[in-house]
Amino acid sequence: MNETDQGYLLPCGRDVEAVWDRLDEIDAHELECPHCLGARESLRALRAATEEMALDTEEPSRALFGRIMSAVRAEVRRGEVLPVPSDDAGPIHVSGRAIAAVLRFAADTVPGVRARHCHVVARIDVIDVALKLAVSHVNLTVDVVDVVRERVTAAASARVGVRVNRLDITVEDLYDL
Repeated sequence: MNETDQGYLLPCGRDVEAVWDRLDEIDAHELECPHCLGARESLRALRAATEEMALDTEEPSRALFGRIMSAVRAEVRRGEVLPVPSDDAGPIHVSGRAIAAVLRFAADTVPGVRARHCHVVARIDVIDVALKLAVSHVNLTVDVVDVVRERVTAAASARVGVRVNRLDITVEDLYDL
């Protein structure tokens, strides 16, 4: 039997799925077995938590959404490493994802703007940036992209130490507040 055909077996040999299927019933083995009793207790807690979550109709807060998106953006993989000019210590190499994170954060400081994706390409002493945004329909004005451009360009210079050669900004979505 391969692993996909078999569930998780408890040390006593019972399948957890079988315990789950009989959660409201109990046999002689399960009355005496510490493994089955422990699994039953955990599965009952899981079922209670799931039922409670299913009944919860409250929308998650925007702060929770922001924390989740920050975690998603903070991927562990470094990606491409880009050279950053430095007078003091010689050449420094910084993760392209780290630079993109700084630039996304700068875009996110504009009211009603959420940076969705940022791709950075290193050129000789400059970077090219492609930035995709979602903008609140309330904040969608002619100037919003100009403000994002100013903040991203300033952050690249002040926070990273590189000059932006090209900054392509795409508003790819509108959202409600």
